[in-house]
Amino acid sequence: MCKQYIYTIDVAHPPRHPDLVEEQLLEAWMRVRNHAELRVIKAIHGHGSSGKGGSTKETVRNWAFQHRGHFESIIVGEQFDLTDTATQEMLAECGIMYDDDCGKANPGITLIWVH
Repeated sequence: MCKQYIYTIDVAHPPRHPDLVEEQLLEAWMRVRNHAELRVIKAIHGHGSSGKGGSTKETVRNWAFQHRGHFESIIVGEQFDLTDTATQEMLAECGIMYDDDCGKANPGITLIWVH
């Protein structure tokens, strides 16, 4: 059986109120921090219809920043790449061998590495 280290949540579909997005992030954080194997929350928030960033993306990243003291690292999708030091550390420490989004500069995701 393959171990699971990344807990993926989709907070963009269907579109929701920022309060519900924050509630879903809190639930994901509690699940990951109390789980024996999960270490990372991958929040799929989209990048907005304009391509410049939507309110859900802003909500996710603001929430993560406000709670950053509880996280080892926050890696925005645009920086999730093997050349990024935080990405390298997270993948090594969490035993993650591969992720489909790594190296794709995806502005529609944010990874939250939980302590």
